Formats: sequence, structure tokens, C-alpha cells
Amino acid sequence: MRGCRMRWLLIVALCCVVVAGCSGEEPTATGPGTTAGAKAGADPSVTTTVKSKDVLRIMVTNDDGIGAEGIDAVVIALRGLPNTEIVVIAPADQQSGQGAKTTEGALDVGEALTRSGVGAKTVAGYPADTVIWALDQGGLAERPHLVVSGVNEGQNLGPVIGISGTIGAARAAAARGVPALAASQGAGNDPDYASAVGYVLDWIGAHRDALVSGTVPPGVTSINSPTCAVGEVRGLVEVPPAADAAGRNVVAADIDCSGKGPAGSDDVGAFNVGFATQSDVPVAG
Repeated sequence: MRGCRMRWLLIVALCCVVVAGCSGEEPTATGPGTTAGAKAGADPSVTTTVKSKDVLRIMVTNDDGIGAEGIDAVVIALRGLPNTEIVVIAPADQQSGQGAKTTEGALDVGEALTRSGVGAKTVAGYPADTVIWALDQGGLAERPHLVVSGVNEGQNLGPVIGISGTIGAARAAAARGVPALAASQGAGNDPDYASAVGYVLDWIGAHRDALVSGTVPPGVTSINSPTCAVGEVRGLVEVPPAADAAGRNVVAADIDCSGKGPAGSDDVGAFNVGFATQSDVPVAG
């Protein structure tokens, strides 16, 4: 009986070795885009990260320069999104009103930090130059799914779209096949950047899957949110850019958002009575 017991224990031990060696169990996922790859003898505090195929790549630029409050606000918010890679490439200094201007030849690129300390690349040139360096001159190893331009200080409504550096950078991206979202916060004594940032996040949330899959057409979407002196933003309306000012103030600051009237038929009309506006802007200026 003792000899049989010993043979049985030996068989059980051999089976255990075979099962352990052939286990096909996958590592346990520990969070979005990550996989725990613990092996025998490995430091249990080390987690191996595996990039998810669903990661959304966003490039952020602007025309107010790397030190502006608006770009910092949107970068902070975007960095909080799950499965999202953010790269910041902005003009080294203020470039408002430069439209789609570009610099000939190689661009001078440096490194800097946003106001809150996020690492970024800076381009000594125009807003559109940041996109040219990123997409045409090898600045980015992978093309972004989206370029966010802003958040600009001051609205960019119909009649001034052509001279807007915010729009100019977005147009440069769309012309190269990358969808672009231009975001502007209405002028005011204390610009309400959180307002425009919120609409940026809403837009990205609504289009995220299509952006990652590459099914969003490479156009330019422009969002303008007023800074309200009275009341609160009355919501977002989709309207076309105004063809002309028609006697209206297109750079009005500290909008009265307390009214009850209709939005009107274009971005200037809607913005001036307290609505945030979303408009499709032609890629060519």
C-alpha cells in the first residue's frame, strides 16, 4: 500500500507541474489601456502599460502663445480624459490676428511649459506654422486624430474669421487631412475659459469614436462661448458664420446673457444675445 501511495503522490505532483507550465491565463487589466504583467520574481509594484488601439491623439495649439491662460485651461481639461494622448505645440509668443500666414523654410522649435507646467514645444512663427512643423516637418511621430486650436482670448465670429490665427491653425490642420476644432472665449474683464473648455469636451465626447476610427471629415469646427456680464450662457446653437457685421458689434465684451429673445440666424446674432455658437468654417480662407 505504501508503494501505491508514493506512486500516486508522484503522479499528482507531475500533473501540477504540467498544469502550471501550460496555463494560458491572461494578465489582469488594472485600468484603461494598461495590463498588469507580473511574472515570477518581478517587482509587484511595477505595471507594464500597453497602449490601447482606442487611444485618441490630440494636438493642441493656439495663437495667443504658449503662456496664455486659455491654452493652459484646455490642456489641463484634455489631460483628464481617459485613453487620450495630448501634445502641445504652440507659438513661442503672441500671434493674434495673423490668420493663415506661414513661414518659409525650416522652423525654429524650442521647449517650454504652459502656465501650469505642462511640457510643450514652441515654434518661432505663426499659428499655422505649428501645424506645418508637426505634420509636414516630422514634429510628430504619429498623426493626431484631432487638432484643437485655442482656447483663444476673444471671440472669432464670421467677419473676423479670415484674420484669426486660431482659425488659421485649424485650417492648416484640416488642409492636411486632420479634423480641427477652434475654440474661442468671448472677450471680457475676466474671460470665462471654463465655458469654452466645457463645450470643447462635449464636442470631443460626441465625436470621439469617429475621430479614432478616422471617419470624421477633415473640416474646421469653430466654437465661440460668450463671457457673460449678466446671466449665464444660454446654451449652444449651431449656426453659420455671419457673412458680414451688418452694423453689429463683432468684438463685444462682457455680453448680457440674461435675455429671452431668439438666437438669430448667424453666429454674430446668437453670440451677442448670450448663446455659445458652433459653426462649420470653410477650410480655404
